[in-house]
Amino acid sequence: MVRVKFLLILFCFAQYLEAAEETVLGFWFASDSIIEIKHCGDFICGEIVHIIVEEGVDPKTILDENNTDDDLKSRALVGLNILSGFKKDLDSKNELKGGKIYDPRIGKNFKAKLKLLDHGNIKVEGCILFICDGEEWQPLLVSINSDGTQNATLKNDPKESE
Repeated sequence: MVRVKFLLILFCFAQYLEAAEETVLGFWFASDSIIEIKHCGDFICGEIVHIIVEEGVDPKTILDENNTDDDLKSRALVGLNILSGFKKDLDSKNELKGGKIYDPRIGKNFKAKLKLLDHGNIKVEGCILFICDGEEWQPLLVSINSDGTQNATLKNDPKESE
């Protein structure tokens, strides 16, 4: 009887861990940047927390110079929210729709969709009319060192599966 209870508890815990992985919240490696997706009131937001730059360049000095609004061209990209209007919960297709994404490479906002893929990545798509383009973001494990610096590693490292 004790063994059955233990197995039942173990099974429930495994189900909990599996369900916990079905979220877009957390740190993600996007094209040349790290994005933190988190709750912002009733919605989620996606903040640029780091930009991959050449050695010797401070990522906090990279500005939003491609923005179509001249008043915003002098703001730093690090700390910028690029996701807006997305409700917190994934739908039955593991998607979030109805939001927008800001693309600092072009300096514009686009209607967007986020889809949590079976292998743990997020497919991020931005659309103009019926033309959509996107990329996959990879989940990161971020740890904080004793000196306050952070380390990030890919959660689903493709090298580990080889």
